[in-house]
Amino acid sequence: MSHVWTIAEQSKGKLRAVSFELLSRGRKLADKMGTKLCAVLLGANVSDESLQELIYRGADEVYFVDDHRLENFVVETYSNVLSDLIRQYKPHTILAAATSSGRTLMPHVAIQVTTGLTADCTELDIEEETNHLLQTRPAIGGNIMATIKTPNHSPQMATVRPKSSRPLALERTRQGKITRLALKEELLDPRVQVIGYREDTEEFANIEEAEVVVAGGKGMKKAENFTLLRELASHFNGVLGASRDAVDRGWLPYPHQVGLSGKTISPKLYICAGVSGSIQHLAGIKTSEYIVAINQDPDANIFRLADFGIVGNLFEVIPLINAKLAARKQKEGE
Repeated sequence: MSHVWTIAEQSKGKLRAVSFELLSRGRKLADKMGTKLCAVLLGANVSDESLQELIYRGADEVYFVDDHRLENFVVETYSNVLSDLIRQYKPHTILAAATSSGRTLMPHVAIQVTTGLTADCTELDIEEETNHLLQTRPAIGGNIMATIKTPNHSPQMATVRPKSSRPLALERTRQGKITRLALKEELLDPRVQVIGYREDTEEFANIEEAEVVVAGGKGMKKAENFTLLRELASHFNGVLGASRDAVDRGWLPYPHQVGLSGKTISPKLYICAGVSGSIQHLAGIKTSEYIVAINQDPDANIFRLADFGIVGNLFEVIPLINAKLAARKQKEGE
């Protein structure tokens, strides 16, 4: 049986965290089919220790195409290289991250190898009778969850939202094989050259990487009331988030949006106020370490997922919390 592949990502020779998140997804699929899990990496100057970590995090084999001309992501060349590997090794399933590069690369590859692709999956499974990849993702504006399969073409390919699963724990006793592959000259596409990068310095730029996110929903009533949440977030050096309802009302811009139609996040602490807890929102926060919900409706869906819940008027509760935190900070500073 052919193998399950995950597409690892690197930046300046350092593996991105999403590379390990994908392995946790791929490991479950490979185990269910009784086959190997392979991580595929294109790049340059990646250390042996980093490649070995892919093994420790769940991969059975690592294919690393190592060349200085692959240091920067160029979709045409990356697509040529990955498509060539697919034709050579014929994997059963390929998982990539729904990052800017993954969302650019995988449709390009799907066309080259004539197969299907399901984007932004939230759940993945293997159909026991057929070994088809079952790919679940939001559809019709996020109002339903659709399960898709590709019965007539291979490999079966999907992109997965970052932060939608946690990496497996390091297992330093795991054994695996690392294969370094040379870049074939004919696969280089010289039409695009990377000349530099511009850093995004907006306050919402790192919402997916933030350890603390404080979000508001429709219950905040108006944009001005988000000052309460900004103050709360400042006590934790956190960032501000919002539900889709709040963004649709123009209270915060789209990059703050948390949920399947916005950003999937996995902070250590997620605090939300006035958020009812739609299916799409819950799916976007479910891997948070701790969830604290404030809502005056005791039957709100958000309480089903929350670790700690406060039933009450947020306009009374949040000022009290802010005052307590401010007093504590002042006392610690004395």
